[in-house]
Amino acid sequence: MYLQQTQSNRIHELVYWGIRASLGVIFFVYGLQKFDPIWKQHLVNFGLPPELQIPVALAETIGGIFLIAGFMTRITGVIFSVILLDAIFHIRWENGFFIAQGGWDYDLALLAMTLLVIVTGAGKISVNSLLSIPKTLQ
Repeated sequence: MYLQQTQSNRIHELVYWGIRASLGVIFFVYGLQKFDPIWKQHLVNFGLPPELQIPVALAETIGGIFLIAGFMTRITGVIFSVILLDAIFHIRWENGFFIAQGGWDYDLALLAMTLLVIVTGAGKISVNSLLSIPKTLQ
């Protein structure tokens, strides 16, 4: 029984790392895209100040790396949740639910993943588990 529980725990940790890493890769790639000067015009079109380009690009790129590695995951999850809530309610809400029409269903799925990260933390497959980092910073 103990062996089954240990294997089950390992599988859960591996699956959780896969979810966390997938979210990290998505934000990392989208963050890199936001360094393109054209993205500044997208911000203006969304009604946001163009000065947000670099902070958002850095937050998504560095945060993506942090999620993949399992470092400061809860803080990163909170930052990503704020970005996603803004995307849902400020940018995509009027387009409806479906992403095919520019809607917010994909952002909602990513938000659910970030909430899982906030609640769960870094997990055992993480940099945090190797270091002595207080749980509040994980």
